[in-house]
Amino acid sequence: MLGTGDLFAQDSIKTKEGRLDFTANIQNNHLWRGLIITDKPVVMGNLSYALDAEKKWKVGLWGASSLTDDKDGTHYKEINYYVQYSDGRLYIGLWDLFNSRNINTEVASDDIFNYSNRKTAHIIDLRTNYTFGPSFPVNIEADIMLYGGANAGEVVLEPDGSYKKNKYSTYVQASYPVIKDEKVNLDAFVGGGFALNDRNFLYGSGKNSFEIVNVGLKASKAIKFSEHYSLPVFMTAMWNPANKYARIQLGATVF
Repeated sequence: MLGTGDLFAQDSIKTKEGRLDFTANIQNNHLWRGLIITDKPVVMGNLSYALDAEKKWKVGLWGASSLTDDKDGTHYKEINYYVQYSDGRLYIGLWDLFNSRNINTEVASDDIFNYSNRKTAHIIDLRTNYTFGPSFPVNIEADIMLYGGANAGEVVLEPDGSYKKNKYSTYVQASYPVIKDEKVNLDAFVGGGFALNDRNFLYGSGKNSFEIVNVGLKASKAIKFSEHYSLPVFMTAMWNPANKYARIQLGATVF
């Protein structure tokens, strides 16, 4: 049986840095673009493989699961696939999202292999963000749901139940590092939502065609346990003015 000291000692062994990597997070809840995906504790994992030596192009799997059921008896589980490009300032990613929790069970199918435009619970999500230069370190994010999402109300049907359209719900956000390169860093962000093909969109209250849905602060730091191991932790305070709720999130990147 290994002790803590043995684990830290193993960390000092030099290994070849390859293209395959994975990380794991533990959080007290899961918040996403101003939405409360679950209020239960969550574990998350991200497995990625770099397609080039500079590791700008990657493919990967991202997954999460809540540790307990919600009050309605549902259990949050999600598995996503992605391909992405990042050069440190520009990020472009195409994600295939699959959340097993359906809010529209009469329409959506929980079959992970079902990509029917009328039934699929998958969402094809185009994600982009860009960080300006050091003198103006604002990050601008824009994400568009390109396809699917029957479980999230993204699919609009004709009266006879046939496919009519997708709403193309869109999320835009600006964030700014208020404090950086210190023991505790602090970012501020504000995000809004709208739909390209409908008045209603996923993130809002349904009352307006555009709404501010995500305002908050994120503080982060690294807790150092030894010369070779530190634990990145963060705290986020989020308010959703459109849906009139707020949450505190605490989390850590375990490895």
